[in-house]
Amino acid sequence: MTRRAKKVPVRLRRDKAGDADKGELAADASSATVSHDKTFNAALDEGLENSGVEGDGAQGGGRLDQSSDRIFEPMEKNRGELIPAELFDEAGYLRLNSDVRRAVELGQIESGYSHYLMHGHAEGRPSPRVPTEARNVMLPSVGGEPVDLTSIQANCSIDTLLIAPSGGLMIVGWIDDLTYPLSCIRIVSSDWRVVLDAPRLVRERRIDVEKAIGDGVPGSLGFFGFLHFDRGGEAYAAVKVELWQKDGIVVALHCAATIVSDADLRNAALVHLASASLVGNRQIEYMGYFGQGVGAELVRFNKAITKRLVATPYVEHFGPQHRSPRGTIIVCLYGKSEFYFVQNCLFGGLPGIEEYEFIYVSNSPEMAEVLLREAHSASYIYGLTNSVMILSGNAGFGGANNAAARIARSNRLLFVNPDVFPRDRDWAEKHTRILDAGTHERTRLFGASLYYDDGSLMHGGMYFDIDVGLAFASGIPRPQQMCRVEHYGKGAPTKSPQFTQTRPVPAVTGAFLSIENLWFEQLGAFTEDFIFGHYEDADLCLKSIEKGVAPWLQDIHMWHLEGKGSTRELAHEGGSLVNRWLFSQTWTHTIEAGLKGPAPSHALFNSPSLPLALGPDIETIKPKSDRRRR
Repeated sequence: MTRRAKKVPVRLRRDKAGDADKGELAADASSATVSHDKTFNAALDEGLENSGVEGDGAQGGGRLDQSSDRIFEPMEKNRGELIPAELFDEAGYLRLNSDVRRAVELGQIESGYSHYLMHGHAEGRPSPRVPTEARNVMLPSVGGEPVDLTSIQANCSIDTLLIAPSGGLMIVGWIDDLTYPLSCIRIVSSDWRVVLDAPRLVRERRIDVEKAIGDGVPGSLGFFGFLHFDRGGEAYAAVKVELWQKDGIVVALHCAATIVSDADLRNAALVHLASASLVGNRQIEYMGYFGQGVGAELVRFNKAITKRLVATPYVEHFGPQHRSPRGTIIVCLYGKSEFYFVQNCLFGGLPGIEEYEFIYVSNSPEMAEVLLREAHSASYIYGLTNSVMILSGNAGFGGANNAAARIARSNRLLFVNPDVFPRDRDWAEKHTRILDAGTHERTRLFGASLYYDDGSLMHGGMYFDIDVGLAFASGIPRPQQMCRVEHYGKGAPTKSPQFTQTRPVPAVTGAFLSIENLWFEQLGAFTEDFIFGHYEDADLCLKSIEKGVAPWLQDIHMWHLEGKGSTRELAHEGGSLVNRWLFSQTWTHTIEAGLKGPAPSHALFNSPSLPLALGPDIETIKPKSDRRRR
């Protein structure tokens, strides 16, 4: 995207730049629409005078003092430490050393960095100063190197700095860095410091800032950074935040960080991602940003939370406890306890159900008392073999179901959503007959046909496709691939045998998924890398295909009140953004190699012995979005 070119290289106050029509930055900022939470006030570096800039929105929600200078120091002050190539400011070095720039232009030397290595470092040539410590990791503070700063107005602000000690941190702010792009952010506390590389930051559009600085041209002035660490992070006093730009410019702010729990930090980060504006298509742009590091940081952080939550569950048993149940029906609850009693009512008393045990695992500890009380009542009324597992927080679909599977007493696991109910009274007997009569390859992993409450088909198996969009974060349009999961025949009439006939399919939904317990373990169970829940079912099916076993759709029919069994919050939307990136990063090449589209060419789906090969006309109903696949 092309924006205006600035002619003035220094950060001057807008009210002293001679533009009377624009007014003061502070006045514009005060009237700007505020779209970010304000969690702290930025304070003045000790010994500097207040700049008097107040307001919120573009100004960060409190009194703010900022300092900036071009810091070019002779290399003899730091001659023993070479600047690594990935941190070297090539343009700044050439600007400060005109003879080297001319030599590069004439082809006498390859680059400024080549000159720096061979001659400049030893000669003490001036070079833009950059932080040289390791990037994107927690480091101990070692007294800090002095930075001489001259107090001038700089167009930047920190809106949010959240820290979970021994967990992670999140930083949100903005900077007008068109002329001198942001290269890194250094955050320094009394006991620790971190340096976040610019490529690790998500650059966002800040409409409030565009209005405040009188620009109006859409641009990525905002930034979001996230880092996971397992030690350090305590903040007993103001934290220093340094915004480093090309050409050695640094802006230093003193900020009062907000200390939060790990779960609150995760949720705040995901809510921010779900509500932020980006230049271009948000989902497409996030695919590129997440791939540069912030996606992996969020995944690792969430996985550490999940590991703690499932470590010590509370389990209570109700009803008759059979010694060897034929199958274990696992239901994950979140936000809604009422579906527990409804399912007990609708599953209870059906033919063959006495051979199955139920395990309800709750991701909502606040429902524990109600859930246990209802379990006690339901055991007397419906007589089902039942266990209730309570987790201390939301471990997500994968973590919670895996925890429940570990206490299952059968070799057959049935993962069922709380909003799934029997359409056929004999479904349990039919499920048992399938296990007894079916071949091993057709019964290791299978799903069922699911129907909406109006009778139309919701799920007849799932397939994969790949979307391609254009990402603009680099300034140049670049194609970006994203995997998509679709349902066969979604919305088709009840009687649609081309979608409901027994056959192998690329994937089945986790709303009803039956799998051999041993096979589930061999596949590594549900991947717990996904945040909250989305794509775990498709991921499990692809892992099975990689090992030579295709999922099947069997002749079982269930109702599914899609999306009604749990609450959906903004943090879950943010998790889905990360999950689509993770799923695409993991499986794009596999899907392209024979699993793309409703009629995949993979050998597992094209054997002449199959009852129904997936032909080119299998998908005759326009698919709906996979946003609420379960």
